[in-house]
Amino acid sequence: MKQMFKLADLPQTIPVFPLTGALLLPHARLPLNIFEPRYLAMLDDALKTSHRLIGMIQPRDMPQGAGEPRLQQIGCAGRITSFSETEDGRYMISLSGICRFRVLAQNSGFTPYLRADVDWSSFEADIGKPKLDHQFDRPAFLKTLRRFFEKAQLSSDWDSLRDADEEMLINSLSMLCPFGAEEKQALLEAPCLRTRRETLVTLMEFALRDGESENGPLQ
Repeated sequence: MKQMFKLADLPQTIPVFPLTGALLLPHARLPLNIFEPRYLAMLDDALKTSHRLIGMIQPRDMPQGAGEPRLQQIGCAGRITSFSETEDGRYMISLSGICRFRVLAQNSGFTPYLRADVDWSSFEADIGKPKLDHQFDRPAFLKTLRRFFEKAQLSSDWDSLRDADEEMLINSLSMLCPFGAEEKQALLEAPCLRTRRETLVTLMEFALRDGESENGPLQ
């Protein structure tokens, strides 16, 4: 994805889409199916801006009916890069990850959806060149990934995985793998690509060990 932003270009307030288990990371893409009226309005408003940014963020656990959701402190903003409308009024969009952000304050009342005042300064490196993981052992990583995919009954294009650049591979797999909300948040908050890769491997190995303890050794 062509670099389009500098830190100074990013707005101080953005619409946010709280969605448990959804993870967006820089330089990766997240498809979304939008159908709730408030988020249809959010998308309409975002498309009118020059930046077309939406902040993806996970809500914190709250009792049902407790009102406005409390958000995690860190999310990731994506630019709307593809858009189509279905015959029944849903929007099918794709967000391209631009930069993570830290929530300073939640804003509600003026729009049917949440907005947040955000700070980007801790994540300036997100909008630079693709990151490298100089200690990345691709064959060992793919071996663990293959075992994890087999256990989770997931399929993949292994030729594409062997050829993908490090950041795209690690970030896309962090988004794809079926981990819980806390694990997704840990992957999002990893300070560098190497730490995210180590966290991803740890989560996969933990899932594999759990499978061994329940069902005997995995073949």
